[in-house]
Amino acid sequence: MYQDDGSSSATSSPLQFFSMAQLSPNPSNLGSPYPYLRELKSEERGLYLIHLLLTCANHVATGSLESAEIALGQISQLSAPDGDTMQRIAAYFTEALAERIIKAWPGVHRALNATKIKIPSEESMVRSLFYEMFPFLKVAFVVTNQAILEAMEGEKMVHVIDLNASEPSQWIALLQALSGRAEGPPHLRITGIHQQREVLDRMSHKLVEEAERLDIPFQFNPIVVSGGLENLDPEKLRVKTGEALAISSVLQLHPFLASHKNPNSRLLQRQGTLGELLLDQKDNSFDSASSSSSPPIGSPSSSQGKMDWFLNVLWGLSPKVMVVTEQDSNHNGATLMERLLEALYSYAALFDCLESTVPRSSIERLKVEKMMFGEEIKNIVACEGGERKERHEKLEKWIHRLEMAGFGNLGLSYYGMLQGKGLLESYGCDGYRMKEENGCAVICWQDRPLYAVSSWRCRK
Repeated sequence: MYQDDGSSSATSSPLQFFSMAQLSPNPSNLGSPYPYLRELKSEERGLYLIHLLLTCANHVATGSLESAEIALGQISQLSAPDGDTMQRIAAYFTEALAERIIKAWPGVHRALNATKIKIPSEESMVRSLFYEMFPFLKVAFVVTNQAILEAMEGEKMVHVIDLNASEPSQWIALLQALSGRAEGPPHLRITGIHQQREVLDRMSHKLVEEAERLDIPFQFNPIVVSGGLENLDPEKLRVKTGEALAISSVLQLHPFLASHKNPNSRLLQRQGTLGELLLDQKDNSFDSASSSSSPPIGSPSSSQGKMDWFLNVLWGLSPKVMVVTEQDSNHNGATLMERLLEALYSYAALFDCLESTVPRSSIERLKVEKMMFGEEIKNIVACEGGERKERHEKLEKWIHRLEMAGFGNLGLSYYGMLQGKGLLESYGCDGYRMKEENGCAVICWQDRPLYAVSSWRCRK
């Protein structure tokens, strides 16, 4: 592990703690706290924090709020957002559990969050920091571009739809690769979709500048979609006859698994203790993997669900290739305990990545942990129904879902996989690895899968 004094230590790795701890809640073993909690060694503190978190989550799930409050107090004595890895993880999971308790009182929750405002520029900033600190998106972009280049070989008119156009470096690299084609570059059109006009304007300026430098015929089509892709008007995509279409989706599909139902609607209609209200918080999501094998029809508000609608939109565009990058984690379980256990494993790996490469005192690291990972953890643990957007799922589920929606798995080429592995190796950290699974690229920290990249064609 990277330490501020430059020394290396593996003792604070949360992945080690999880392998040592029995990851199952046991409320009867909570007992009294150690007499001097602050004097615990790092290893003892890490194990005890895991035990407290699981015990606290079990109390929250069963509505035992007095016991949950005791556990939250003990965790707060041990956790710290600027401490070692396990202390940082515990701080954000504790905040998420407390948020779940407070959400059972909608009025109190609204009052406490009345002045919290999401600033788009800050969200863009923290996404850029994530891109710089981790190799995951860089690898995804390299693999995606290679899949597009191979699918578009010989094509004279190429149209790329970027479902989250925020990082111009991906398409600058594609422009450079296309300029070196033996048959000459195609006419390239990129449709960029984003919630902020400023982000699209910056991307347009950089890409047009690079296309002019390379003398490639190029057009950028910006689409501003407020409130997310579910509000996208497919007519604005304007796919023209004769264009070979490619679609790039980076971390954009999982929010469509959320339902429209308000999980608090029943809470507002009934009386009871806070514990009883907590027990009434159930997830009402619709898993589109159970839909029929034919391409779905309908709209975002139809009974078939938003995921079916959106995949049908993409299928209807008849892309020659569609490359999908998603988190390879199981954070869409029906119960709180199931999601919390899986999230502990996944985010332990992500925090461990930073512990290995970035000083603990780094402000940029704190921003990524709080503004990105902390908010994702809070959404996974504290939210239900349509409000829970971070519905990450394993690669096998995405394969099944996309096949049911009418797509066929193309499989990534050997050269594409080789490029991705080469980039990871050049990153200078032994913990990052990449493996092939069902023709897809799975990017791991140690042996923990974190992100998966898959390539698809439209199967008519």
